Amino acid sequence: MQCSLCGSETIGYSEAHNRKYNKCPQCKGILLDSVYFLSEEAEKERYQLHENDVNDLGYQKFVSPIVNAICKKHDSNHKGLDFGSGKDSVIAYQLQKKGYNVLTYDPIFCPDDTILKSKYDYITCCEVMEHFYNPVKEFELLHSLLNKKGVIFCKTNLYHESINFDSWWYKNDATHVFFYSSDTLHWIQQKFKFKALEIANDLIIFTK
Repeated sequence: MQCSLCGSETIGYSEAHNRKYNKCPQCKGILLDSVYFLSEEAEKERYQLHENDVNDLGYQKFVSPIVNAICKKHDSNHKGLDFGSGKDSVIAYQLQKKGYNVLTYDPIFCPDDTILKSKYDYITCCEVMEHFYNPVKEFELLHSLLNKKGVIFCKTNLYHESINFDSWWYKNDATHVFFYSSDTLHWIQQKFKFKALEIANDLIIFTK
C-alpha cells in the first residue's frame, strides 16, 4: 500500500479491532488499510453521532486552544474558514460572537464549493486531518486557500513511539484513517514550503 501522504511504499504495522494499519518509513504517518474505509453513507451516519452543540461548554473548552490562538494572531478584519466544520461549527460560533469574519465548509454537511474559491487569512482544521483519505490532496487545497502569510490551525492527537498503538484509543474511531507524528508534520511543512510550524500538545500551526 502506498502512503496517501508522501507516496512511499508502506509496511505492515498493526492489526487491532479487526483492522490493519500500515506505517510509512518516509513521512512516519500511520495509515488504516484502505479496504477498511467506511462507505460514504456509513461515514455520514458516524458523523451524525457527533454532538457539537455550539452551546456545549465542554466542547467550547475543547476548541478553546484554537479560538485563543486565532485571537492572538488575528482580528475581525481578517477572513477565516473553518474547514471540516461538521453540522455545527463551535469555532465559527465562538469567533463570530467576537465579531470575527469566519465562513464554514464541510464536504458532507456544508458542501458549498464557492467557499473554496476564496482566499483566507486563517483556516481552522479541528479534529479533521485524521479523517483525510487523501491527505496530500487536502493539504494542497488548504495551502492554496491561504493568503500570503496565512495560517492553518489544526487540532489532532499526535502519535509518538511511547504510545502503544494497539491499545491507543484514538485509532478506534472507524473514521480515523491517518495518524500523524511530529515527523509527519515536518514532512508536510517541507513539502508545501510552510515558513513555520508550531507544535504544542495537540495544537498544530502551519504558517505560509
